[in-house]
Amino acid sequence: MPVYEYKGFGPGGKAVKGIREADGAKTLRALLRKDGIMVTDVVSSSDKGEGGAKKKGFLSSDVDFSRFQSVSVDDIGLATRQLATLLQAGVTMIESLNALIEQVENGALKRVLAEVKTDVNGGMSFANALEKHKIFDHIFVNMCRAGESSGTLDLVLERLADFKEGQARLKGQILGTMTYPIIMIFVGMGIVGVLFTVVVPRITRIFEHANAQLPWMTRLLIFMSEVARDWWWALILGVVGTVFGVRKWLSTTKGRATWDRVSLHLPLFGLLFRMIGVARFARTLATLLSSGVSLLVALDIVRNVVSNTVMAKAIDDTKDAIREGEEIAPPLKRSGQFPPMVIHMIAIGEKSGQLENMLLRVATSFEQRVDNRLRAMTSLLEPIMILGMGLGVGFIVFSILKPILEMNTLIK
Repeated sequence: MPVYEYKGFGPGGKAVKGIREADGAKTLRALLRKDGIMVTDVVSSSDKGEGGAKKKGFLSSDVDFSRFQSVSVDDIGLATRQLATLLQAGVTMIESLNALIEQVENGALKRVLAEVKTDVNGGMSFANALEKHKIFDHIFVNMCRAGESSGTLDLVLERLADFKEGQARLKGQILGTMTYPIIMIFVGMGIVGVLFTVVVPRITRIFEHANAQLPWMTRLLIFMSEVARDWWWALILGVVGTVFGVRKWLSTTKGRATWDRVSLHLPLFGLLFRMIGVARFARTLATLLSSGVSLLVALDIVRNVVSNTVMAKAIDDTKDAIREGEEIAPPLKRSGQFPPMVIHMIAIGEKSGQLENMLLRVATSFEQRVDNRLRAMTSLLEPIMILGMGLGVGFIVFSILKPILEMNTLIK
């Protein structure tokens, strides 16, 4: 049954729009008329051009801005939780998707779910219908496929909801903790920029006619001010060029491998990057295994979730060792990329048959450690940045005041 997007006016003249299935446009208009909606525009999914744009006239101003919406991890997590709840209540998949489409507020996700429902209604499996859309990653699709095969899709969706919410929570912790330092850095750069380009040049004009030698810090301040005032465009181009060059270098295989290797040994940040990688590894692997995905397939998915290529190489080597008959703990230990506590807990989990539970404990522990370390680093960064800004402003003030205080020796 085709899917239609419609726009119109409801009771009281309120503008409404939505997505609904119908045998045809006329049938849809009749159904909506019964609901008190006067339809002004109906577009079928088959009437969309490449990229999902409607085939309309060149001068048409009727643009559906929901097409430009992004689907966040939070959106997917909430929708997954609602779908799991409906399925656990005994509602059929089609009816659950119908209810979910009505509840979802994100226009892009609503459209995707409508297409998924159409495919499932046409006989396609739920996992295969999800696989057609990029917003559902390999973890999501493979877990749903395993859930369908084992008849535990509702439980798998509940675990997926926990997983997505955990991802969103960890990302929110990192962003929330780093927001204040980043704002402080940009504010500090703005203040220094104004001082160098506006304030310092006006103040240092009083030294232009001095016949005596200015202190070295005053000369340095004047030089830096002139560079910032006259060559600001070159400085901006240099920063942009450096950022572009670094990003280009990181996009290469060699550059990415070098950075990933160095990043794990950086002061302060190296241990944080490693803990984030371990938390992702443990959480993802536990979620996949508990959903019925085989260990080798799960490791193949996990190595794509762990963004660090050094740790991904360790997972690849572990996968090869498991194929040869080894357990998971020894090759992870040989790689040297996972802390001893993680190896010990994984080994205990294998022997006791509680590998998933042990991995979940590892993930929870390391996520908490990441949060604690981020808070500690933030509390350390704040005084460092305040001290740095104070030293910078102090240098400017002292460079100006010192020759003024010595004016009687500078002016003859």
